[in-house]
Amino acid sequence: MPPSLKIVKEGLHRTTEALALELALPQPSDTAPEWSDLEWQLASAAAVAHGVSPLLCKSSQWQNPGWKFFLASQQAHVEHRHRRIAALLERIDTDARAVELAIVPLKGSALHALRLYEPGDRPMADIDLLVREEDAGRAIKLLQELGYVESFVVWKHHVFKPAKGEPVVGLGEHRDTPINIELHTRIQERLPVTAVDITRRIYPRQPHSGLNPYPSDGALMSHLLLHAAGNICHRSLRLLHLNDIARLSARMSPSDWDSLWDTHSVDAPWWALPPLRLVERYYANTIPKNVLDRLASHCHPLLKIVSRRQTLTQVSCSELWHHTLHGVEWLRSFRDIGRYVRNRVRPTDEALKEHTDLVRTQIWLQEKSWVTLSRGQRALALLTRPLPRMDTLYVVRAALEAPPPSG
Repeated sequence: MPPSLKIVKEGLHRTTEALALELALPQPSDTAPEWSDLEWQLASAAAVAHGVSPLLCKSSQWQNPGWKFFLASQQAHVEHRHRRIAALLERIDTDARAVELAIVPLKGSALHALRLYEPGDRPMADIDLLVREEDAGRAIKLLQELGYVESFVVWKHHVFKPAKGEPVVGLGEHRDTPINIELHTRIQERLPVTAVDITRRIYPRQPHSGLNPYPSDGALMSHLLLHAAGNICHRSLRLLHLNDIARLSARMSPSDWDSLWDTHSVDAPWWALPPLRLVERYYANTIPKNVLDRLASHCHPLLKIVSRRQTLTQVSCSELWHHTLHGVEWLRSFRDIGRYVRNRVRPTDEALKEHTDLVRTQIWLQEKSWVTLSRGQRALALLTRPLPRMDTLYVVRAALEAPPPSG
């Protein structure tokens, strides 16, 4: 008999927080938790959902044969996939140089280029690329010539997938999973209704043909923090995001931190406080105190209070239940509150199209009993009983159905 959702919820909380503390320790413990078989399965689900299985393979000393085999298998898949991604980036660089097109590889690609991770350490679900608005057409043509087709469009980017190849169903990373590409012309996040745009900080002032790095470590940090802020707002943060920020922070100078404050913008980076507080919660003494104090002076009171006590579980898919009003603490004005309520009651055409595209393209949303309900039926269900998240249930089911280790 499958475990009750209450047991799953409690197990995800317990294992997620344990994994976060274990990964952040300078010297990981060699004493394994006294978990049940179910909790070890949920730990596997949490490690996959948070993108840290390969990192734990290097750091975790827990002497549980099934756990160690699972982590080693994930590390091998990620390393193989990394080689495929690196080869594809080299091809994109060569082709972009040939047509004099400047491209900025984002986030995971940039972190690997700085050697903050070794091949196989950090999973990459896809490749994120930034081009200028006026170069989008040429960039799309380049991707099409590489054998890519447009899968769907969301407000932040275009998603491309290989014309051939299907996702591999199962728990965690797989070496043969197709490499999708997300093409951006802006770097922005909705928090939760007003967009924060930092494209000016990210795109190089004097770009050259081919692949370009971020202008500075501070620019990369700005992007990681805004991306993390968007994920916290929408309850989809990953432990990997915190680890990225902690590793980059270790190489940043005071002037790098100063670059968070855009001299051309009247709005301070108030949104950077919640992710940095979470990093400091798990990776103690990683973030300069003066940076946290300076950001706190710009952050509005409710978000400042809420972010002081948030945990990774609460702002990630490890929190099993849907939250009807997620992100309300990020609203900064009565106008934002009005837009938020309107969007919840009557979604925009853009939001409805995004929902349709996600149901069509994402394996974890193929739960017909939920996603095919009308908006009103889903809202009523959320108001009358706790409902589990489909993305969380997908990875939990995969963990529970995974065959026992054979090595």
